[in-house]
Amino acid sequence: MRTAATWSAPDVTCRDWVDSLLQVSVGSREQEPSPPRASIDAREDSRVQQIDLTDKTCFVTGATSGIGEETALAFARMGARVGVLARSRERAEETRQRIVAETGREIDIVLGDLASLESVRQAAEDILERFDALDVWVNNAGVVATSRKTTVDGYELTFAVNHLGPFLLTNLVLPRIVSSAPARIVNVASEAHRFAKQGLDWNDLHNEQNYKTFRVYGESKLANILFTRELARRLEGQSVTVNSLHPGEVATRLGSDNGIFAKVLIKVLRPFLSSPAKGAATQIYVATAPELEGKSGLYFDDSRERRANRHAEDDDAARRLWEISEELVGLEK
Repeated sequence: MRTAATWSAPDVTCRDWVDSLLQVSVGSREQEPSPPRASIDAREDSRVQQIDLTDKTCFVTGATSGIGEETALAFARMGARVGVLARSRERAEETRQRIVAETGREIDIVLGDLASLESVRQAAEDILERFDALDVWVNNAGVVATSRKTTVDGYELTFAVNHLGPFLLTNLVLPRIVSSAPARIVNVASEAHRFAKQGLDWNDLHNEQNYKTFRVYGESKLANILFTRELARRLEGQSVTVNSLHPGEVATRLGSDNGIFAKVLIKVLRPFLSSPAKGAATQIYVATAPELEGKSGLYFDDSRERRANRHAEDDDAARRLWEISEELVGLEK
């Protein structure tokens, strides 16, 4: 999704970017540190190589680069029919060509923009028309904006793209997912949810008063986890699991639309970040691991279950966010 076209110095400084990109791994944890990261490359993971998804359909949003593309590629290697949601037909075609070249399998491209509720509804109609089953659904697409922007619907961009769009899209295709049970829904959140130290600001969900890039991004990732918990509760007993995860500190395109300074900084930090193939390992694991059958409402990091922060485990907040989100996207109850 398009974000700010230029670097916004008053909002985000060089130190902000460095601290925030590194803080998710060293400074923001609220409990004991995780075990050392295994840094498994999804392409070399023996667990992935042994899984057969023949006759299964997997759908990934934001799959035209980074961990989304690696996830779609892994599903294709496992034999699944793969669908992807993309905003750009050109970039989607590049992804299709790569997957065909490496696996010999075609993928299905659905065009849609998570920043537009109308586009999301059209994409959902397209998906339901073309896919008789949805066995694995991965909400991977995301955005970070260095200054406050609004969507065509008048909502703050980061909250809209990272939460409202996936919330609406998932709910619109949910009947097809449920009819495909046993099925899995995977929401790519982030350790950045810990930037939302006070939880969600219910009086200013669209951050009109005090826009701070990483707090806003953190709140959107917190929303991902709360959405996961409430959806998991609502789907209890229907053989559909819903889990969220942190993909690691990954060198992807996220944030690259925020001006030349951000691009340079990301390039400097790239050697310290995981490759997309390694970053995709956790979401592929959560989407396919046999040992996770029936486990739902959980949060994973480095292919291990772990605790999110206290705000992310607030079931009352999860229900409240769901109800507010229903109203904002015009979803019939």
